[in-house]
Amino acid sequence: MDFKIEKKLKNSLGRAGVLKTAHGEIHTPAFVPVGTKATIKALTTEQVLELGAEVILANTYHLYLQPGDEIVRDAGGLHKFMNWNGPIITDSGGFQVFSLGAAYGKEISKVTKITDPSLLIPERFDDSDAPRLAKIGQDGVSFKSHLDGSVHYITPEKSIEIQHNLGADIIFAFDECTSPTEDLRYQEEALERTHRWAERSLAEHEKLKNSKKQLSHDSHSVLNMTDRALDAKVEESSFSNSSKNFSSALFGIVQGGRDENLRKKSAHFMSKLDFDGFGIGGSFAKEDMSTAVKWVNKILPEEKPRHLLGIGEPEDLFMGIENGVDLFDCVAPTRNARNGSLYTKGGKINITNTKYRNDFSKIEEACECYTCKSYTRAYLAHLFHGKEMLAGTLATIHNLYFIVSLVKKIRRSIIDENFFEFKKEFLSEYSQ
Repeated sequence: MDFKIEKKLKNSLGRAGVLKTAHGEIHTPAFVPVGTKATIKALTTEQVLELGAEVILANTYHLYLQPGDEIVRDAGGLHKFMNWNGPIITDSGGFQVFSLGAAYGKEISKVTKITDPSLLIPERFDDSDAPRLAKIGQDGVSFKSHLDGSVHYITPEKSIEIQHNLGADIIFAFDECTSPTEDLRYQEEALERTHRWAERSLAEHEKLKNSKKQLSHDSHSVLNMTDRALDAKVEESSFSNSSKNFSSALFGIVQGGRDENLRKKSAHFMSKLDFDGFGIGGSFAKEDMSTAVKWVNKILPEEKPRHLLGIGEPEDLFMGIENGVDLFDCVAPTRNARNGSLYTKGGKINITNTKYRNDFSKIEEACECYTCKSYTRAYLAHLFHGKEMLAGTLATIHNLYFIVSLVKKIRRSIIDENFFEFKKEFLSEYSQ
């Protein structure tokens, strides 16, 4: 992996760059569509490519459970398995520590608007009788599968092993994603755990990289022999798979919740480790997300890429980019699409509203996506009311195109030195 900054945003941490991977370039800042189970829901990989996406993200935990990381490995890695030739990122499974643990069965999201001080009292959510599918220990996390109830124990080493089997271009260290409602004492404990897990993830990554190098060396030695039987055996062996032929880049994840001291402590700690890039993880209060991102990116090495995990609303994209974020991923565009919530330059619209049944205009007049070039709001409304499968496909194409294109326009504004003007113009209209 190689990362080069092409242009810096004046008077801020923002920048435009190019991230080169084994499977192609990512022009940053960039939005990363989420294909949780090795698929962007409702779309083919050809459709994802056509709407302008350069990279996608898949979920380690879900692919470990189904179909199994070893099956993906034997298929030649995620790229071959899902027919995507561009860069792929996999998360570590750390977010499931939050979603299946502290947040399970409760109305707590990764980004929470803290308006009620009582939300910050951990006892409000510390119900010992509440069901949880994840329990955290010092060495790892035990998960109860949401598919069949089977119990699995994932350690930093196991997470890295799974991700190597999946064969993504960029993988993440195993971490603990905490709830924004946790108290400071628990945030401190979780951060220390995340830092230990980061060191263990890095050590396992280096171990597996060295093993691949040795396998590659041994395979070349065998191939140079004249015995045809040996040649055939090598051809069938596991190290002939594409997932064995390159080493993933490993990103460490900065945690620390809403606390400035913990965020800065984590950024300093991660900066000293030999990661290829960094994720900014954990949960945020909407009110102070921008300050948390700025705290971290002022400390992280400028020459390495940064990924803000799980964030993707338009206003948050501008915030993150201005504060030095290079990559974003979020399920919001695809999830919103399947629920009939569509992005427009004037804000989101709910296509299932009655007024759209006789609206024969495009979703967005200036939009160049396949959906807007081919269909009307009335047709989309008809599909959603009729519960047709095509509704999710056409809506997802539009929403992803809108967000991917928006980030490309933001990148262009950095290069053209008119970012702040573009930001003001877009957000003033979008928030109406």
